[in-house]
Amino acid sequence: MPTIIDGKKTSQDIKNEIAARVAEIKAEGGKTPHLAAVLVGNDGASQTYVGAKVKACEQVGFESTLVRLEESVSESELLRVVEDINNNPEIDGLIVQLPLPKHISVERVTDKIKPEKDVDGFTPANVGRMTLHWPAYVAATPYGIVELLKRYEIETSGKHCVVIGRSHIVGSPMSILMARNSYPGNATVTLTHSRTKNLAEITKTADILIVAIGKPEFVTADMVKEGAVVIDVGIHRIEDSSKKSGFRLIGDVKFDEVSQKASAITPVPGGVGPMTIASLLYNTLLAAEGKIYH
Repeated sequence: MPTIIDGKKTSQDIKNEIAARVAEIKAEGGKTPHLAAVLVGNDGASQTYVGAKVKACEQVGFESTLVRLEESVSESELLRVVEDINNNPEIDGLIVQLPLPKHISVERVTDKIKPEKDVDGFTPANVGRMTLHWPAYVAATPYGIVELLKRYEIETSGKHCVVIGRSHIVGSPMSILMARNSYPGNATVTLTHSRTKNLAEITKTADILIVAIGKPEFVTADMVKEGAVVIDVGIHRIEDSSKKSGFRLIGDVKFDEVSQKASAITPVPGGVGPMTIASLLYNTLLAAEGKIYH
């Protein structure tokens, strides 16, 4: 049986560490970390995510502010809200929940967020700093994956790491982090995507396979090398009448098959997912303590 890389437990460990640090800060008379989230419109998944982030803030002793805006809000009004939070010294971290309505430019909104408060790690300044291996807020999902590899003591140096998917949020930053001269890192990285030819031939050479393609159960056992470490970033709702909720969650990897060959694997749910919120909290703590931008 492979090692099941438990993101649920690991994220709880990180939250406990953060809560202990927050208690110390408060005991020293320091400032309580404060995260602000901006939610535009009534997208169900976005509401769920933001709700979970606000709840997680409470769990670790952070303060949080949720700013809700109508779907019809103008881009200029949203930019003004971002600017107000940028200028509010009480708030350490700011996230604008994606996706945004079609009439609003994600680029313009992201660019407006002050890099020092960009705890999602999406601004050009933080992406650039990460690429240069300077101190930066690393996007929550890639940071969460790095932390799982570290805490499960998975060897990455000299290994072949194949990443499937080149999104700015997961695939691209993951490829940079795995190649950098540190641990986890020092891997030889192949970044694959929708135009990659002979994908299965490449994935079969991976010691570490990171799958962030957004297609349910895309990776099957015949695409994976015996003994590989498999990190599944995908999450999909599939109708399932046998479940009380009426659906079940699956990933980008066909878990039942692939887990027979893998030496270690993340489950869905309970793998990478919980780590994203823990990473966001960690970035907010760094922001509050001025650890990245001195």
